[in-house]
Amino acid sequence: MADHATVTYPAGDQAERRFERIIGNSAWLESVLDQVEQVAPTDSTVLVEGETGTGKELIAHAIHNASKRCGRAFIKLNCAAIPLDLLESELFGHEKGAFTGAISQKMGRFEMADKGTLFLDEVGDTPPALQPKLLRVLQEQQFERLGSGRTHQVDVRLVAATNRDLVKMVALGQFRSDLYYRLNVFPILLPALRERREDIPALVAHFVKLFSRRMGKQVDRIPPETMAAFQWYSWPGNIRELQNLVERSVILSRDGVLPNPLHKKQTGLMIPSLHRTRGLESPITLEESDCTLIVETLEQAGWIVGGTRGAAAKLGLKRTTLLAKMRRLGIARPTSLEETGVPGIA
Repeated sequence: MADHATVTYPAGDQAERRFERIIGNSAWLESVLDQVEQVAPTDSTVLVEGETGTGKELIAHAIHNASKRCGRAFIKLNCAAIPLDLLESELFGHEKGAFTGAISQKMGRFEMADKGTLFLDEVGDTPPALQPKLLRVLQEQQFERLGSGRTHQVDVRLVAATNRDLVKMVALGQFRSDLYYRLNVFPILLPALRERREDIPALVAHFVKLFSRRMGKQVDRIPPETMAAFQWYSWPGNIRELQNLVERSVILSRDGVLPNPLHKKQTGLMIPSLHRTRGLESPITLEESDCTLIVETLEQAGWIVGGTRGAAAKLGLKRTTLLAKMRRLGIARPTSLEETGVPGIA
């Protein structure tokens, strides 16, 4: 059918690279992987920062796999998923009778990760009372189990991750500054999916292949309008949201064609400014959604097109590509504040 595009799955160099589970070749992603390759051979602590769903655990695995500890234990713990009164035991272990319900000795995650890597996800959720003990084990590689005075020595490489603003938390007294500096030895900032849009086709193809195999369905064509919808959606849930929606789309697929699962999300999330002027039930074209997204991104960037903080980078486009789209869509910078439509400005 002429109105459908053939799916191209990641292959060649992408499939053979060291970080085979990390899909994409955008400048943003290549920069992140360069940092991973630089820090992986060391034992330095790494702080992976980024929004929820950007793949922080995958980066932690990549650091471990590219390090001299590869082949040793990779232990993970989500600090936000453990009740506060149990987190200390999960980290450091406990002796029998250390507290009510401690019916046997338990090894903590630091002990499990000896000679390997410990990944602490959502480290910003570590309670203040526990932060000094975490700082100590990072500095001295020593700890005591709950209910024991015996000191244990470990050799652990720590990779921590957070979606919170730790600098702001330090300023508010919610996170110890000395622990923050100890964690922030080598920071890696992961881009949001909307900042690496050129990777979306490869990610979509990867997840289509994954879920079609699992479900025993043949999906080999993605209509251009479906791929365009994936590329222009804002993805507040990042790669995790993309994965879930591709799975839904594969479930709904017929005759080997991937449908667009974003109709409701496009009218509900991508283009709220059009809702205010046209109403929820009005049909919205892809060209209109493109225009709205570009204008909103330009406004967020102060109408700066190029540079690392410009709209082109935020949209995952080259500066010349964005300028060409602006010319085609008739988008131009307002000549006065009054034309921006911001209320209260005369």
